[in-house]
Amino acid sequence: MTSRDQATSPEQSASPRPPASRSPLLRRDYALIWSAGLVSDTGDWLLMIALPLFAFAATGSALGASTVFLVELVPMLLLGTFLGVLVDRWDRRRTIIVTALLQAVALLPLLAASADRMWIVYTVAAVEACLGAVINPARQALVPSLVEPDQLARGNALIAVSDSIARLVGSPLGGIAFAAGGLPGVVVADAATFLITAALVAFMRRTPRSPRTTPAAEEAPAAVERRLLREWREGLALIGRSGTLRTLAVITALGSVSQGLFLVLFIVYVTQDLGAGDAGVGLLRGVQAIGGVLGGLLSGMLVRRLAPRALVGAGYLAFGLLSLLTWNLAPFTTALGVYAGLFIAMGIPAVATATGEITLVQTATPPHALGRVIAAMTTVAGAAQGVGLLAGGLLAERFDVVTILDGQAALYLACGVIALLALRPPTPVLPRNPPGMPGVSGNRT
Repeated sequence: MTSRDQATSPEQSASPRPPASRSPLLRRDYALIWSAGLVSDTGDWLLMIALPLFAFAATGSALGASTVFLVELVPMLLLGTFLGVLVDRWDRRRTIIVTALLQAVALLPLLAASADRMWIVYTVAAVEACLGAVINPARQALVPSLVEPDQLARGNALIAVSDSIARLVGSPLGGIAFAAGGLPGVVVADAATFLITAALVAFMRRTPRSPRTTPAAEEAPAAVERRLLREWREGLALIGRSGTLRTLAVITALGSVSQGLFLVLFIVYVTQDLGAGDAGVGLLRGVQAIGGVLGGLLSGMLVRRLAPRALVGAGYLAFGLLSLLTWNLAPFTTALGVYAGLFIAMGIPAVATATGEITLVQTATPPHALGRVIAAMTTVAGAAQGVGLLAGGLLAERFDVVTILDGQAALYLACGVIALLALRPPTPVLPRNPPGMPGVSGNRT
């Protein structure tokens, strides 16, 4: 991406001309990374469904299942930002290939898991979470170099579509694979998705190494350690210096607290206020992915007319209003079909906000620092969601669930207001390359 391309604002790039309307999926390398992400995320959902099921069956305890989620969250919170630094130092294409292969190999110990060897399940869950904290920022950091600047937001919207498709496909497949073949069946299916991911990315064109990056093998160990720590601090400082990134960090934190509250209280609301059972909980959680697919397609059209900050602001406002309607509708109807429609509708603005947020991060961050900034934002989101999970459990013991959920919806509304008032089109940031050196990223197709 050249400095001239980076300076193009969303309003300027929203051109109705035919070249700008072509789908990024028509670009070979983008199509490969999109397909690889779809396959990889489907595998993630397979494991995300199967491991808690195995833990619950093996221990007979909900605590055993919840421990799986905990061991997935903690390593990401502790190591997420540091792993982002490594993503910036390594070739991102090669990083995805190697990480996907490691994810496949890391699954193999699950073949020996049993009720008296649950430590294997928890260890594998933690390792897979750490590897996921490498592969996801690497994929997101690659996108700006694979599409034209005026197609970046549309490319991110299509990534959101693949995420939702993976959830729709991977969730039931995880249950089916576990029911049909037990944990070994899941291991085989999930390992296959990671091998396919590595193969797809291997077909991408090679990208040149950033001139700002010196291979770790060429440096003394002490110098490597000092450089990594310095780059880690630089990533955090970059967020602190950028008004756009600071505002996005606040929005991300508030939105993630709200999501954490939802994850705890949603089950209580559906079972108590709606009188639906476990099947109702699963249905309403699953259909939101349908809205995610629709939202990704709609966002792909909206980005031609709306700036990313408008997507973020309007998306959060719509999400908050739909949430308020949903939580206060039980006195009038408890028909599950009505709520299924509302949850599908909520998936649409959820994807719009995610598309706008990642596009702003990508355009406000120097290409050489994208991995660490994306990882830092992911860590903020994970920590804030943990706060919401804890707060939801404590508040539910003392207050009415609908009242708390109304507060949860209010957090989304606050995110929308902050986005519209405080977010501004980011000032383009340019990589500081040595004189005569090309940019650190560029279009490869």
